[in-house]
Amino acid sequence: MELKRLGVIGVGHLGQHHARVYTEILGTQLVGVVDQSESRASVIGETLGVPFYTNIDEFIQKARPEAVSVVVPTSLHYEVAKKALLSGIHVLIEKPVTTTVREAEDLLRIAEKYDLVLQVGHIERFNSAIQYISKIIHDPVFLQSRRLGPYSTRINDVGVVLDLMIHDIDIIMSLVKSDIREISAMGRCLRSDHEDLATAQMSFENGSIAHIHVSRVSERRLRLLEITEPQRYVTVNYETQDVSIHRCVKEDNSLIEVIEHPVFPKSEPLKLELQHFVSCVREGKQPLVGISDGKRALEVAISVLKQIHIAESRSNKIHQEQTS
Repeated sequence: MELKRLGVIGVGHLGQHHARVYTEILGTQLVGVVDQSESRASVIGETLGVPFYTNIDEFIQKARPEAVSVVVPTSLHYEVAKKALLSGIHVLIEKPVTTTVREAEDLLRIAEKYDLVLQVGHIERFNSAIQYISKIIHDPVFLQSRRLGPYSTRINDVGVVLDLMIHDIDIIMSLVKSDIREISAMGRCLRSDHEDLATAQMSFENGSIAHIHVSRVSERRLRLLEITEPQRYVTVNYETQDVSIHRCVKEDNSLIEVIEHPVFPKSEPLKLELQHFVSCVREGKQPLVGISDGKRALEVAISVLKQIHIAESRSNKIHQEQTS
């Protein structure tokens, strides 16, 4: 189809950038933005010169979007995405796709029934560094991911696992390409009612091991992925989009470390992601990160949360026994 009319539902911290990028994609028109806060909707709408709404039904009826980004709080993802899909609108839904696997499966069924594109916003897949290593990583033995940052009240409806770790789960699953054998995890609530820091270890059927550490109460900001293969060690800096490849070569009976810094084009991941969404709708093709990928990452994230709760219950029981 000749996709032209685009909209954004939810123009908070991230949604405003979806709206901005849509105005920059050639051959498309941002026909409106929606937010439950009228003041927020008006600010973004007036800044970008597009109509703004506080009611989704009114937006769909008047703006007639052909495709939308759903960037509302996670608890509203399912309700809003379902409404858009049932209105015949293609959807890009931010991660995590929904709060339950059953909801994700229902959205998949609706999208398939009406032949609509349903893309999940795992933006790190469109990071230039990740796109580069996805072509060169073939036999990861051990992967370690660290995603840290200071506390913000911006995200308060989910914990750090569904907010941050789910990015790393998706990337690691896309690189390892094997079923998970076992998951162990721990976490703590420090500044909110949800876990604010968490660590998870995953072992895969093919023997690979992954360790993920995430925190939203760290005074240091870090976005780093380290990958060990039999003959090399690769690091990825998500923020700078830089890749380093370390090898040891033998020279005169000694080992010398050789470090490569590959050069490749770097672009804004969000712009690449939204351009991909537009092209998938226009060409009728499946997105790089579809609902199945989003559902798989959600399933693993939920398993991590279960392990955290089990570890927490065990710790509380031991503490009670020691103090009784």
